[in-house]
Amino acid sequence: MSSQRPDLTHIDHWVFDLDHTLYPSDAAIMVQIDKRMTQYVMKLLDLPRDKAREVQKTYWHDYGTTLSGLMENHSVDMHDFLDFVHDVDASVIDPDPLLAERIAALPGRRLVYTNGSVGHAENILGRLGLTHLFEDIFDVAASGFTPKPQRAGFDRFAERFNLPVKQSVMFEDSVRNLKTAHEMGFTTVLIQAKDGEHNHDSVPPGVHPDHVHYAVECLRTFLGDIETAETKERKA
Repeated sequence: MSSQRPDLTHIDHWVFDLDHTLYPSDAAIMVQIDKRMTQYVMKLLDLPRDKAREVQKTYWHDYGTTLSGLMENHSVDMHDFLDFVHDVDASVIDPDPLLAERIAALPGRRLVYTNGSVGHAENILGRLGLTHLFEDIFDVAASGFTPKPQRAGFDRFAERFNLPVKQSVMFEDSVRNLKTAHEMGFTTVLIQAKDGEHNHDSVPPGVHPDHVHYAVECLRTFLGDIETAETKERKA
């Protein structure tokens, strides 16, 4: 990224992923979810831990989420799955008043779009102190259980909120999800994984895929550096 302030003066719709986006990738939330997914697959399919984990990761890789793979190949209660895997201790992350201040300063509509559940999002947003800052939460159930990066889920999201994608930005930790967003016309911001935390769906600092407009190490810092329609008007 250049030393010039990122120009987001055309943006009036701000779309945020939840996990590893509104909190850092080294926070122990997804670790808890990952372990509970393994436990769920073990019980559902009557498998030992190692085999269940192999199935879990294969489905995540091939279908975008473990739940999508389970739905495609087995009989599963989607809501039971979501309730079980998202029963996590959110106290491992800290409230973030500076992030809250910077999100509150963004002009226009602010939305959360997650492959998780509304209940999980409410738990995390509440812990971070961000709940009051978002107009709505669009979760995997609202998408018809068609998770990111599948285009159909994005289309449902855009239709639900009558989203003008050319005036919308998406913040994500997933390079796969941002590829779909970019193809639709979103401005894309990748929140890079911290060293040692990346996988094939995320990238470490210093990596900037072609379909990403801005690749940043810290959401809080980036939001403090951008030029918006509001900051530009104050200068005029």
